[in-house]
Amino acid sequence: MGEAEADWSGDAEYFEYSRAANPIGAGITSKVPIRTFSAALHSGLDTTVEVLDLSTELNTPWPATSPALQAAFVLIQAGESLSTDALATSQLFYVLSGSGKSAFEGQQLHWAEGDVIVLPMSASVVHSAEKRAVLYWVTDEPLMHYLGVAPSSTRFSPTRFPAERIRHELDLIASDPRAMDRNRLSVLLGTAPQTQTLTITHVLWAMFGLLPIGAVQKPHRHQSVALDLIVECEPGCYTLVGATVNAEGEIEKPTRVDWESGGAFVTPPGLWHAHYNESGSAAYLLPVQDAGLHTYLRSLDIRFVSPASGS
Repeated sequence: MGEAEADWSGDAEYFEYSRAANPIGAGITSKVPIRTFSAALHSGLDTTVEVLDLSTELNTPWPATSPALQAAFVLIQAGESLSTDALATSQLFYVLSGSGKSAFEGQQLHWAEGDVIVLPMSASVVHSAEKRAVLYWVTDEPLMHYLGVAPSSTRFSPTRFPAERIRHELDLIASDPRAMDRNRLSVLLGTAPQTQTLTITHVLWAMFGLLPIGAVQKPHRHQSVALDLIVECEPGCYTLVGATVNAEGEIEKPTRVDWESGGAFVTPPGLWHAHYNESGSAAYLLPVQDAGLHTYLRSLDIRFVSPASGS
């Protein structure tokens, strides 16, 4: 029997370069929006998962908070349990409040407020709350859907970062005599296998940061999307976001994003952003980004403002 002859040209398309080389600028590829998510999303009485879904804005057929990441608030009432499932290489949980335990592939882990946990590929995780708990959950499931793949091997071990150790490391950084000369007062969280990227997983990047009273953290930008969780703040903390900076290093025509304790917001890639604390209390935040992936691809392109040049 001979082989059937195939043509395979039915889906072929051709574009003039100058009209197709930048589909984002042309509006063909949707931009990542600046978006806030209120703490009211996890104030209810039901045990549930509230996905921070921007799939309509991103034009994706699956839930997504950024092109590569999905964030959610997981609310578990005291004495109740809930299962989270993700087709993902990386899962991050931050315990915003409460205490409990999680069962994962025959293992059980206890957690409390302020802990960070990262898990590699898994079918499901069962969480049980001793005290009413809110978990901030971030995965790279949208990236898996876009690539049309499923993870085939683990790239790191399940890892817990205890709250007291995170705060201790941050206190050491903040007490350094030169601390206020730095653009950020933050501790980056990493896992041992990430020797090239120094990130919490091979895809995810996470930072626990302090914004002191009266602080202005000058503008910077990067090509990773930031999913920013505000752990603790008082009114008067905010972020300015914009496309350009002037010669003095100030963001031009910025969008202001006011912080809310327990709330979250999305900072798009490539935009300048600066944080301000005009409240009377220190503030804390936990940005999670796809910067592990970008660092490995050598595309992160993180830049800090230079007042002399405006870039």
